[in-house]
Amino acid sequence: MDSSSYKHYGVHDIDSRESLEKYFSDKPDMVFAEDSLIFPIENLTKTFTEGHIKGDILIDLSSGPTVHHLFAACEFFKHIIVLKMSDRCIMEVKRWVDERTGAFDWSHAAKLHVDIAGKSDLLQDKEGKVRSALQHIMKCDPEKENMMDPIVLPPADCVICFGLLEYICKNQDDYIRYLRKLSSLLKPGGHIIIIGALGVTYLNVGKDKFHGFSYDEDFARKALVGEGFVIDRCEVKKRTVVSDLVDYKAVIFIAAHKDK
Repeated sequence: MDSSSYKHYGVHDIDSRESLEKYFSDKPDMVFAEDSLIFPIENLTKTFTEGHIKGDILIDLSSGPTVHHLFAACEFFKHIIVLKMSDRCIMEVKRWVDERTGAFDWSHAAKLHVDIAGKSDLLQDKEGKVRSALQHIMKCDPEKENMMDPIVLPPADCVICFGLLEYICKNQDDYIRYLRKLSSLLKPGGHIIIIGALGVTYLNVGKDKFHGFSYDEDFARKALVGEGFVIDRCEVKKRTVVSDLVDYKAVIFIAAHKDK
């Protein structure tokens, strides 16, 4: 398939359930657990338990209907605001939050969180705490100057962006433009956490192939510094997965704070 015919996340709808099953489930044929589940959870747990990133409001703008990366955050923020670009993803997240029939099962992610944090005795309460925190799940349009127009969000203590920038960006200018929008959601001195796929050019979800913007660690670091951030943690894990569903080379975790 010619890359010009690839679909673009945010412009074309994505099969939200298929994306969860292929990239985030606990099925035996789901080969991405180390990169899409364990690596983010380990780094988020380390980052939050250090105690520097906490506060009243966390804003999450991530791809698909993922919520597992928020399990570590619910202990450190009073309110988590989840922004999604499609109604389909919003419905999928709300189905889980409301514990409705047919909701995606995130219990394997909850177990990973408590095991990594060394708090296995708290497993029973983990999903309930996350559900209680996710009471604001709203649609956004990153192309607008105010992506939540006409709603104006309160400034956040932290913004998380998981697996999104590489799929909504066409080039480096796009990446910096969207990074600037994420920065505008933060309080002075606020924190940003970006988890992404390096070197990706495509992503398969069901019958659809989506465009990926390929960038490397050096570019990500320079983009953040250029927008006034100080990098506090940067971890890169090279890909070991064998699959033609997606062609990323590595996954990156960056935590940074906005220089006052």
